[in-house]
Parts: sequence; C-alpha cells; structure tokens
Amino acid sequence: MMTSFRNIITYIRRKLSVRVSLWVVFFAAVVFIAALGFLFYQSRETVRQEAVNRATQILDKTSLRVEGILNRVEVANKMTLWLVKRHPENADSMFVYSRGILLNNPDFYNCSIAFEPNYFKDRGRYFSAYSKCDGDSIRTIQGGNDSYQYFFADWYLMPILLDHPCWTEPYMDYDVQTNTSEMVTSYCQSVKDRNGQVIGVVNTSLSLNWLSQTISAVKLYPHSYSIMIGRGGTYFVHPDTAKITRQTIFTQTIEQPDTALSSLGYAMQRGEQGMKRMSLNGENCYVFYKPLGQTGCSMAIVCPETDIFGGFDRLRRTVMAIVFVGLLLMLFFFIRIITRELSPLRRLAHEAETIASGQFDAELPNFNRVDEIGQLSNSFGNMQQSLVKYIGELRDTTAQKASIERDIHIASGIQMGMLPTNFPTYPDRDDVQIYASLVPAKEVGGDLFDFFFRDEKLYFCIGDVSGKGVPASLYMAVTRSIFRTVSATETMPDRIVSTINKTMAEMNDTNMFVTLFVGVLDLRMGHLYYCNAGHDAPLLIGAGVGFLTCNANIPVGFHPSWQYTLQETQIFTGTTIFLFTDGLTEAMNATKEQFRMESVNDVAVKAHAEHQQEPHQLIDLMTEAVGQFVGGAEQSDDLTMMAIQYIKKQNSIVLPNDTQEVPRLNTFVSDMCNSLDAPLDVTAQVQLAVEEAVVNVMDYAYPAGTRGELTVEVQADDEQLQFIIRDTGIPFDPTTTPEIDTTLSAKDRPIGGLGIHLVRQIMDDVQYRRIGEFNVLTLIKKYQKVKK
Repeated sequence: MMTSFRNIITYIRRKLSVRVSLWVVFFAAVVFIAALGFLFYQSRETVRQEAVNRATQILDKTSLRVEGILNRVEVANKMTLWLVKRHPENADSMFVYSRGILLNNPDFYNCSIAFEPNYFKDRGRYFSAYSKCDGDSIRTIQGGNDSYQYFFADWYLMPILLDHPCWTEPYMDYDVQTNTSEMVTSYCQSVKDRNGQVIGVVNTSLSLNWLSQTISAVKLYPHSYSIMIGRGGTYFVHPDTAKITRQTIFTQTIEQPDTALSSLGYAMQRGEQGMKRMSLNGENCYVFYKPLGQTGCSMAIVCPETDIFGGFDRLRRTVMAIVFVGLLLMLFFFIRIITRELSPLRRLAHEAETIASGQFDAELPNFNRVDEIGQLSNSFGNMQQSLVKYIGELRDTTAQKASIERDIHIASGIQMGMLPTNFPTYPDRDDVQIYASLVPAKEVGGDLFDFFFRDEKLYFCIGDVSGKGVPASLYMAVTRSIFRTVSATETMPDRIVSTINKTMAEMNDTNMFVTLFVGVLDLRMGHLYYCNAGHDAPLLIGAGVGFLTCNANIPVGFHPSWQYTLQETQIFTGTTIFLFTDGLTEAMNATKEQFRMESVNDVAVKAHAEHQQEPHQLIDLMTEAVGQFVGGAEQSDDLTMMAIQYIKKQNSIVLPNDTQEVPRLNTFVSDMCNSLDAPLDVTAQVQLAVEEAVVNVMDYAYPAGTRGELTVEVQADDEQLQFIIRDTGIPFDPTTTPEIDTTLSAKDRPIGGLGIHLVRQIMDDVQYRRIGEFNVLTLIKKYQKVKK
C-alpha cells in the first residue's frame, strides 16, 4: 500500500502536466465547493425555516383545538354549576344536570356533581350524581360509598382548598360496575350556598387516551410525534404509552444526564413557547413547544432532522456526484492537452542536462516557435554562452574567498590570543579565583574581557562593542589595548574609563561604541572600586544573590568629555562577581524567545544553593543552561562571561549588637595584637579605642529593640594596624560628632561625645564611609613591633 502511494507521488512530481492539471482541477473544485457550499447552506436554511414555520402553524392549530376542547369543558362545567346553584335542594335534578352535560358533549368522559356528607339526609351520607359515557349510551348512578369516599379525592378537595376552579393532575378513574379504569384529567369547581358555604363540587373529566389520540393525530412529518406534559413534567401524551403518567420528561435524565432535555422540560414547565435543536434517543431533532392556555400543561411536536432535511440531503448527494465526475473528466482532458503542449520542454530539459554535465558546447534544438517555449529555448542559448564566462569568473572568486577565510581564521586566532588564558585559582593564589569564556557569533567578535594584577590589586574589565564581525573585532582590540595602557599607571576606574572614552571618541569616525565595566579590587581589603559605562550590571553571589548597583553612564565612544562616576562597595570573602555581556541575556531559541535576565538570576540562585559559585563551576552551569535553552538555534550574538571570586581569609569577629559581648571583643583584639607583636601599651590603647567604637555603634546604629550584627576585621602590616568595623544599621557617622572641650567642667560640657573623643585621641586616624547598606568605620593605629 505504502509502495503504491510512493509511486503515485513520484509520478506526479515527475510530470509537470499532471501537476498543472491537478492545480487547475483543485482550484476549480475549490470554486465549485465554495459556490455549492453557499448554495447548500442557504437552501438548508430555507428548508429549516420552512419547517419551523410549518411546525409553528400546526402547533398553533393543534394548541387552539386542544384549548378549544378544554374551554368547552370549563364552559360546560360552569353552566352546570349555575343550574346546581338554582336548585341546590333538589337531588333528582342533579342526575338530569350530570347526564345533560354528557348528552351535549359526547367527547367528555364523565361528569360528577358531588355534595358534602349528609347534605341530602334522605339519600344517606354519600350523594354524587355520576354520569359516564358507555359507547353510545350514558349511564347515570348515585356514586359514593364507604369504599369510595369521594370527598377525600383530589378532584373534590382541590377547588375547595384553592377556592377557585382548577384542572387536576391525571388520575385513574375506576368504574366498579364495569370493572374498568381510565386515566383522566378533571376540571372541577366548588358549589357554594347563598351563605358562601361549600356544599359540593362539580367535576367534568376528559379521557387522556382520547386527548392523546387527538394530539397524536398531528403528523408534521412521517416520523414526527407529539408529546404533552403537566405541571410537574409528567407525560400526558407520548408515543410510548408506557411512559404516560408513569414517567416525567426528567426521568431519562436521572440515569443519563442530558442538559438539553432538562432545559426543554423546565421551559415547558414555565409555560414558554419556542423551538430547540437537540438529540433525543441518539437522533438529532427539532422540538417545537407551546403552553396550553391556563391548564398548566404544555405540548410539543418532535421532528427528526432526517425527516426535515431528507429530500435536501438526497439532492445534495446527487449534485456532488455530478460535480465529482465532471472534475475527473476535466482532469483527464487537461492532462492530455498540457502533455502535448509541453512535449518540446522535455527535449529542452534533456539538452540542459547535457550542458549541466560539463558539455557546454552541446547544440540546443530549434523549435521555430514564438511563444514562451521558443523564448525559453533562446534564453537557454544565451545562458549557455554566459555560463562559460561565469565558470571562469567563479574559479577566480573562489580562490579569493578562500584567501579571505584564511585571513579571518588567522585574525580570530590573534584576537583570542589577546585575551587572558591563564586563570588564577586556589592554591595558586590565596586571595582570588578567576575564570572567563568568550564565544564569538562569527569567526571574530566584538566582546572583550581582560584582567591583570598590580600593587596587590586586581584590575579587570568586560565590554561589548556595537556590531559584529571584523569591524567590531578591530574596535575590541583597540579598546583592550587602551585599557592595558591606561590602567598600568591609573588606579581609579572612573579615570580609566574617562581616558578610554576620550581616546576612542576622538578617532570614532564610524560612530561605533562599546559598553564597558571596569573594576579595581583591593585584594588586601576586599574593597571594590568600579565604573560602569552602559554595561549590564554584574551579579554578586555571596551571602545571597543580587545585582551590583550601577550608575547610568553612557557607553564609551560617544562623548569625549563625559564625566564618568566612581562607585565602590565591599566584597566579602567567598563572594563571586559574575560579569557578562548581553549575548547571555539576549540568547534566542528557535522560537525567537530570549534567555532574559530572570533566567540568569535563576541559574545564579541555583549555583548558590548548591555551593557551586566558584568561577569555573558557575560559568559551566550558565553555559549549560543557555545551551539547553537555545537548543539547535544559530548563535545570534557574541557570548562572554567572567567570574571573579574573592577568597582571601580575613581576621575578623562577628558580634551581635549586645554589650554583653564586649569581653569577647577585648579577647579578640588582645589576641590579634599579640600575634602581630604589638607593644603592650599599644595593645591596651587599641583595646580601649575599639571597645568604645563598637559600643558606640551598638548604641546608635541599631535603635533600642533592634537585632543586628557587626563585624570587626583586623588588617596589619609592619607599620600600622587597621580595625574595620562594619554594620548594617541605620546610617551613622560618629566622625561628625563635634570635638569635646576638655577644659570645661563636667557640669558645663554637653552630654555625650566622650567615647569618640577618646577614640580620636588614641588612634592615629578615624575614617567613616557608607558603602551600599553598610556603615564602615576604620580605625588606624601606627606601631612598631616588639623586638624578640
């Protein structure tokens, strides 16, 4: 089967005449289908509307007929009531009235004029003048006995309790004399005497069987049928006689929920009129329904769709068969005609294959035609001559292209060779670990990164040149060279960036630019100075994960006199600085979705949670994540990442803001001074000064009731001690406290300020800086080591 199908597809692909013919027949078929579809749709709507109109008319006529019958019952009952009220004391007259109503209305089932118990004392406890049609005769008897106490029946009690005439729900009327029963519905109204007291009830009944035959006689279509339900949804008329009075319209929905049937039942109960399309017993039908006057009943005509649209569907199938046969004939004749007209093309194609094999001097046929085929033959001749010339030019171009590709490959090697490849890691260095990667989108790219060490400081940068390819790579090389030259003598990142910007802007005739981030990390102190020129803010991964705050400066190369701002922060041991270009955040997958900053942050959070924030581990995780996201999509931009982890261990102690911890602080300061061979007097002075400073921070940086921590870090060389106190409390600068006039008496001096005064007197220098969310207080004391 599959082989035959493939053979047919191969044949169609090889035969232009078949494909053209198929396309023509296809579009003809589309036109026919559209036209016939519109015609069939309109015709179907017309048939449907005609069915609706016809059903509505028949439903109205049937409803009027049934209402007419019910109205005759009500009128006859009221006339009989009038007669009973005229002679309420004459019992024999009641038999005449009861019999008379049936004589005048032979389609009524029975009539009963029943009175209250013992109303006619000479007739006993029960008196009901009951008349019933038996064929062509009318039987009249006095009803009621101990076995049938009629005054407890619904037809007797309802008009009395409701105090108005009413129709009863269907009930079984049992005839003892003939031992037969009939399902009937009754119209009944109470009889009152002149004092308004109820003395009896006049009841007139219709046979449901007769009413069902009357309604069921309505046949809109061969398979259509009618139903009638009462107030509670009980079937009074239904083609399935087993359901009459034994089931409601909702019975079927109990076992098999059917919202459409339930909706129809509720609408008929509410006395609404309309039409619904629904499925009944697995067959699609139209149901037309209408209430029957004031009886509380509602009737409906059910018309199967197969009856309504049967003729229409037969006509549609016939027309579609004729159109299908016509399209097949059209396809056959088109293939024959087009094959004959295209026969010269086959010869021309054969000669073209000969030329394609390398025989450029092959002779083309002359068809002596002026139509498109003749023009094509002439064009092939001109192409044959041009092709010989083009082949020669192509050889030269290919050789030149190969030479350019070799040059670009060499340039790529030179560019990558300009970038650092020896990345310091522990234990090579005990203060910092670095790793970086650069993947260009083309042979050469415009991203750059660089770093080097000078004077116990790490100078580093990362940048992204506008554009791609050779121009961006040249701009990158110049930027990197100027960075190395300037940072060899300059220490502050803002001045480094300003110098690079001025140099690049003055020679920027091509209006290119580079986003740049330059940082200088003091490896002894962990203090970072940085300047950002329009680049993405780096991530800091330490105690948590967050972005480094960066000012909004313009990229390098735009404005030669732009003043770039210097920023600084403290980098704690174990913190990793993750720098990257927009090739990471803007990496796109096959559906053009970008990796985005949120994904970068998610990978960083994952690395932090899994303790994989060492530079090499972090970049490997990021590379794997972006690779999985991009999949097989082509790289759209250069991708550069660099991670720097500060790992130098500091001599420090962390204290809660509780003065009870001061003894621990004194022990720490004493131990550090002793380990540095500081004189005893210097140790005592430093202990006092550091204690005063720390207590001062605890009291003022953290308001009463606030919990927090502060860190005391010691750094030293052969000439001086540095005690760095860091806290995350409210901004508090103790160095702004005015100097204390010690010449005044304690009574005349203002309260406070003695602690910082003591610190100033003991220490050689006191400095305060607010770095990010940290208060940083530095105490410096010069000393000479004790000679051993």
